[in-house]
Amino acid sequence: MANYSVNKTAHLFDKTRFEALLNRRFFYAPAFEIYGGVAGLYDYGPPGSSLQANIIAEWRRHFIIEDHMLELDTTIMTSAPVFEASGHVARFADWMVKDTKTGDVLRADHLVKNVLEARLAGDREARGSAAAQAVVVVDDKKKKKKKGNVKAVAVQLPDEVVKEYEKVLAQIDNYSGPELGELCRQYKITNPDTDNEVTEPQEFNLMFNSSIGPTGQHKGYLRPETAQGHFLNFSRLVEFNNGRIPFASAQIGRAFRNEISPRAGLLRVREFTMAEIEHFVDPADKRHTKFGEVRDVEISLLDRYVQERGSSSSVRMRVGDAIDRGVIANETLGYFVARIYQFLIKIGINPDRLRFRQHMANEMAHYATDCWDAEIQNSYGWTECVGCADRAAYDLSVHSAKTGTPLVVRQALKEPIVTEKEVAEWNKKLLGKTFKADAGAIQKVVEAMNESELLRLKDELSQGSTVVKTEDGKEFQLTSELVTIERKTFKQSIREFTPNVIEPSFGLGRILYALLEHSYWSRENDIERGVLSLPPVVAPTKVLIVPLSAREEFDPLVQEVSTKLRRAGVFSRVDDSNTSIGKRYSRNDELGTPFGVTLDFASVQNRTMTLRERDTMDQRIGGIDEVIAVVTELVFGTLDWKGACRRLPAYDGVQAVD
Repeated sequence: MANYSVNKTAHLFDKTRFEALLNRRFFYAPAFEIYGGVAGLYDYGPPGSSLQANIIAEWRRHFIIEDHMLELDTTIMTSAPVFEASGHVARFADWMVKDTKTGDVLRADHLVKNVLEARLAGDREARGSAAAQAVVVVDDKKKKKKKGNVKAVAVQLPDEVVKEYEKVLAQIDNYSGPELGELCRQYKITNPDTDNEVTEPQEFNLMFNSSIGPTGQHKGYLRPETAQGHFLNFSRLVEFNNGRIPFASAQIGRAFRNEISPRAGLLRVREFTMAEIEHFVDPADKRHTKFGEVRDVEISLLDRYVQERGSSSSVRMRVGDAIDRGVIANETLGYFVARIYQFLIKIGINPDRLRFRQHMANEMAHYATDCWDAEIQNSYGWTECVGCADRAAYDLSVHSAKTGTPLVVRQALKEPIVTEKEVAEWNKKLLGKTFKADAGAIQKVVEAMNESELLRLKDELSQGSTVVKTEDGKEFQLTSELVTIERKTFKQSIREFTPNVIEPSFGLGRILYALLEHSYWSRENDIERGVLSLPPVVAPTKVLIVPLSAREEFDPLVQEVSTKLRRAGVFSRVDDSNTSIGKRYSRNDELGTPFGVTLDFASVQNRTMTLRERDTMDQRIGGIDEVIAVVTELVFGTLDWKGACRRLPAYDGVQAVD
């Protein structure tokens, strides 16, 4: 009988061993490392590149293909007026503080958060918390404290101070720069590397600026997001979509943010890959045709009101209930929250360590209706990995106002709308002759009047004359010879409006890192044998081919199996090194390879092959073509390991055993 259960929690998560594995297997490494590197810039190695590519491929299937989105690829270098209009030049900033003696720069909210969290960890240790002690034991193995890390010191705090700290941390994203400065003074927060005081917080714009052209006559920026390319191409997109709305455009590409003090690996970098969706919707109807498919998806929600009360306790809730109760603003926003959840779970994120946190008042953009962050828990805490916002009509409106280009939808009405209203009819020749340069200002005042004001004007004109006052305070007398107010009938066949935008925005590097942490564990009987339980859909290599011997008679079989797997769309890799089969499988467990096939002497004689599953190390045997068919189904998710065990008998030999 196969063993389907594996104890993945026999050992506490050990960050030192985890990072050593990622470094040893070259998932990623500091860029320009032999030159000393630059903080916040990383290169991905072969497994990291493949993992990111597979996450992107699944993202494209899950969103672009399933929801019929229009894909774009817009420029990274962006002309300055674009970001001036969007508000990035004025507002795309974080708050920073400086060490008063060394001049070292730190991000203000991160400084407050790290120091208070360290003090709380020290309090838990002092009170004898087993969880805190376990964390300290793992950290002590590092021996050397990294710059920017705040070490927990075992000091018990008064209960009221603990509550204060917890309340501050629950709404850390809600503080302004001056408020962060006040927190530093109130709680005597200093630079943890030097113990020096820090300056008052100052805003720092995160965009990299540059110039376009040989003379630098055009100022530009490296884009901090991919979104603006969607809005600038809106007219072409809506035309491509035959004028129909709602529709979504999507883009995967590089973005750049000049982070103040990036110190958290892939979670805080200066160059990264984003995947963004702009879903354009009628502001009068934010329902979603596919919402019924996700109504019963249950997720953890941390709303703004809970945070403002100083709590960080999320609540499990069905998306449909969240819409019905007004927790999430509208169906389309709720639809994407559920789809984001489904995507993250599909690629291997632990659902128990995933929540959606609603933005509080201070952190939400002034134009946004509602915004939720998908936060994933990892060794650095809860990290925002996806933002999902209702941006209203802000982006299209500001670009339209800046350029004079109408970024609107013109929609033919099924039934024309017939309305009656009062309208001013002018004798323009007489008006100009009478009032000369003031004629235009007079017209502007009258035509800005509402229905009741026009009716009052009409009544006064019928009695002889009326007086209007222009914006500069001048008064002018009008008679019915100059203007009449008449009731007219209007027939409207076209409705023109500016769409609202629902925007899910994914930081793929953060998701990749969180996925690696969630996938990592050590064998119960050997802590040094690390495993990455990456799902087949994203694993860099799907199948490892292990020939038991380097003899020439194995070569045709290895070539046959490799060719058949690749033709089936299964990425495989051959390990024909002279190390033991156990070591070969072990080092590929570190790479997250979910399946392995072994070719032994029986394979040469009988055309049989064994199939190994990574987590359980269970092995099955069958004919070469039969095993290839099973492993192909396993990789594409149409068969699980229990099903494979029903189709292939257990292998009880000794040659391919770990």
